[in-house]
Order: sequence, then C-alpha cells, then structure tokens
Amino acid sequence: MADANQTISDRIQDKLDDLTRAERQLALSILENYPASGLGPLASLAKSANVSVPTVARMVQRLGFKGYPDFQADLRDELGAIAKGPIAKHEAWAGAAPSEHILNRFTEAVIKNIRNTMAHMDPVAFDEACALIADEKRHLYIAGGRITHTLAEYLFMHLQVIRPNLTHVQSTSNTWPHYLLNAEAGDVFVIFDVRRYENNTLKMAELARERGAKIV
Repeated sequence: MADANQTISDRIQDKLDDLTRAERQLALSILENYPASGLGPLASLAKSANVSVPTVARMVQRLGFKGYPDFQADLRDELGAIAKGPIAKHEAWAGAAPSEHILNRFTEAVIKNIRNTMAHMDPVAFDEACALIADEKRHLYIAGGRITHTLAEYLFMHLQVIRPNLTHVQSTSNTWPHYLLNAEAGDVFVIFDVRRYENNTLKMAELARERGAKIV
C-alpha cells in the first residue's frame, strides 16, 4: 500500500527500477511535465509518451490506483493541497525577506490566483479542450489580443513541435479575413483574452464560430 504522504511523483520514482521499458518511457514522460502531463485524457497521455493505452492502464495500477480516473483525482487533490496549504505557501516565499516584502506579497497573490483558478476549473471542460487541441485532424488556429498575443505565441511555439495543421493568427484585426476565410467547420480556434478587455478578440471568436469552428 502506498504511503498517504507520498505524491504521485514519489510513487513513480520508487517504482522506476521495476518498470518495463514501455512503462519507464511513460513514467519519464509524466515526470517531464508533472503534474500537467496527467491532467489530460488517457489516450493523449499515451500518445505523448509514445506508448499504448494498455501501458498507461497497467502503469496506473502499478502505482496503486484502480484506474485512470482515480489517478487523476489524486493528482487534482495534490494540486489543490499545494494551492491551499499555508505551509507550502510559506515554503515558496523568499526566506531572507520579511513577509511584507514585494517578493512575498507577489508570491501570496500568485498562490491565491492559482487557488481561485483551480476552484473554478471544470475538469470535464478542461479534458474536452485538451482533446480538441490534441486532435491533429482539426486545423488549429491560435490567436491573442494586444497584450495576450505573447501567450498565444508561446503556445504556438511549443505546439509546433508536437502537431501539424497549426496556424498563428496575428493580433492585428486587419489580418484576420484570410485566416477566417480558410477556416472550416470543425477547426479549432484557441483565443487568449481577458474578459471585457478587448472586443476585437471577441469578434474573431464570433466570426470563427459562424464558420463552424470550435472555440477554446
């Protein structure tokens, strides 16, 4: 039985020497982008690690879980504990600075934002968004606004090495028409924006939706 105080990462590290080649490949893939690697659909995790779906299922059972949903539930509990735990919060602080220092006030604000994000996160909607983005049959358009275009560029840069059928939409609205003309029903637009901030990105989403595209 696994130690209740162990994280999933700890469990994987303890099991590494006993894993098969494929399981070890999966384990290293999970650890490389932990914990985000385990938050998506089972099939997506298997694909990113270049292993079979049964390998993921066996690995999860080796770690002491009945199935992938239980594995993900524990992973989300870990994230929740990190966001809520005051001990974890203070461990993240700059110890050499007083609590009122800007470094620690900033850290506390970030932790609070993460906590609020996790509290409002819908796991089903998250998994559905990941599945859309991972579906290589769909053309993926990534766009941002005047400020958020940097986030769009960052995602685009990483997805370039993961999947084909990818387009970075420039943030200026006068470049949108030819992107939208090429969009087809079933394509996916990932659009970064801050609520009530920039009407142009909202308009892009509306126009893309009119052409049958999915919006993340």
